[in-house]
Amino acid sequence: MDLNEAAKNPYLLLTPGPLSTSASVKKVMMKDWCTWDNDYNQLVQEIRQKLVRLATRDADQYTSVLMQGSGTFCVEAVIGTVIPKDGKLLVLTNGAYGERILKIAQTLKIDSVQLDGGEVSLPDLNQLDKLLKSDQKITHVAVVHCETTTGMLNPIKDIGEIVKRHNKTYIVDAMSSFGGIEIDAGELGIDYMISSANKCIQGVPGFGFVIAKIDKIKHCNGQARSLSLDLYDQWRTMEENNGKWRYTSPTHTVRAFYQAMLELDQEGGVKERYKRYHTNQRTLVKGMRKLGFQTLLADKFQSPIITAFYYPENEKFDFQTFYDQLKNKRFVIYPGKVTEAKTFRIGNIGEVTPDDISKLLAAIKESMYWVNYQTQ
Repeated sequence: MDLNEAAKNPYLLLTPGPLSTSASVKKVMMKDWCTWDNDYNQLVQEIRQKLVRLATRDADQYTSVLMQGSGTFCVEAVIGTVIPKDGKLLVLTNGAYGERILKIAQTLKIDSVQLDGGEVSLPDLNQLDKLLKSDQKITHVAVVHCETTTGMLNPIKDIGEIVKRHNKTYIVDAMSSFGGIEIDAGELGIDYMISSANKCIQGVPGFGFVIAKIDKIKHCNGQARSLSLDLYDQWRTMEENNGKWRYTSPTHTVRAFYQAMLELDQEGGVKERYKRYHTNQRTLVKGMRKLGFQTLLADKFQSPIITAFYYPENEKFDFQTFYDQLKNKRFVIYPGKVTEAKTFRIGNIGEVTPDDISKLLAAIKESMYWVNYQTQ
């Protein structure tokens, strides 16, 4: 089998993850690894160290934990482990992924409260300050950085300043932003930052990770509400056993992630990757507006990760037909997730270039002509 040919993408994933990966990331998964082998565990340790250095300049104050499963598994591991039985969680929500954090807390019977800003607005910082003043039982505050329901980029710096002023533990779901937008967890006062292998680092699905303040996580022993999602025990095992996972780890995914981290460095780091994503997104929006599409969010709220567009005013527009037409042309986009509007979404992350976006725009123009013709 020609590995180079096998590693080619049948189509371009324009989604917030899983996403299109490089041929070299896919090719390294052709080798098998043993979870007990020292070479593999050393690889895990190097990934953990690289993640901390990527997350903050205060590397001596932070650690990282890798956890099997999707990004949501990691979110649940954090929520279920770091909040004590007498703790209370405040979740800032303006989309489905903030709502998911709240649902996790409720499912785990964790005392929780919601500050909902609506799907197309930023969180109300004055209300946040008032709530933290009035409810002294709140111990932890969680927010999604890039809310991929809409593409909203939440102001984690401003939120963090208020959270730290009230001396609360700060949890940031950076699932779709870490590795694609510069974040310094130490400067922002973040205690736990969560992301996944198959997002802006451009690896493949299989595990997520948590960047944790050492002086916070070391006090979480015995707090977990789950055996397999015990973040503290996973961290302690990796610390004491040179990168060993408690249970079977996704070895091929881990090796692919290591390769993806090398390629991030080769690109010039997060700063250069952000530039590419930002160029992708601005090229997309400019072209879509020329084609008559409107963005759900104002530009000032928009992340470079994913963009939500309203359905065109043509009342006969059918998303599935539109989707199928684009897929036939080698492009896969995302359905909408907003509750109050008919939208679809297009991602800009992964192994995607501005030239790819220009080709996508040409395909959309052709597809819209076909859709309009069929509905006449």
